[in-house]
Amino acid sequence: MIRKSLSILRAFKRSETGNATIEFVMIIPFFLAFLGIGGEMSIITTKHAALERGVDLVVRDIRLGTGTNWSHDVIKDRICDVSGIKDCKTNLRLQMLRQNAFNGIVLSDEIPCTDSSEDPKPVLDFKSGASNELMILRACLRIDPVLESSIIANTVVDESGHYAVTATTAFVQEPR
Repeated sequence: MIRKSLSILRAFKRSETGNATIEFVMIIPFFLAFLGIGGEMSIITTKHAALERGVDLVVRDIRLGTGTNWSHDVIKDRICDVSGIKDCKTNLRLQMLRQNAFNGIVLSDEIPCTDSSEDPKPVLDFKSGASNELMILRACLRIDPVLESSIIANTVVDESGHYAVTATTAFVQEPR
């Protein structure tokens, strides 16, 4: 009986059946993880590009002085309309600051973003500029992760479970 069991073990040891299954089981989790990370990053990058484009097009209209009375709500609505991002109007936060270009530009490191778990915050630091003034417009948009269990979603999101996508631009008010 011992001889028979030893011969069965030797035959099992020499057998190569199931090798493809073992390789598949070892490699497919890494492949799927990279696929998920790539998909998540492409969606984040697409939304960031849409936000940047929306901010740039609206700032171009502001610079050209198209006759619109630019206020916080008008700028926010136009950015959201141009960018086409879902839930943009509820998750977008704008900050517009006057800066003196000759004294240097001083901006805080933190861009205030909206937190969907709290009541909407009032308009913060939104100052319309006069003629020939340097203006800085900062936009922060909170977006939901697509794959909540991905590696990126576990490391990049904030307390409320969102990514922060930001856009900053500078422009000079045209003379009126």
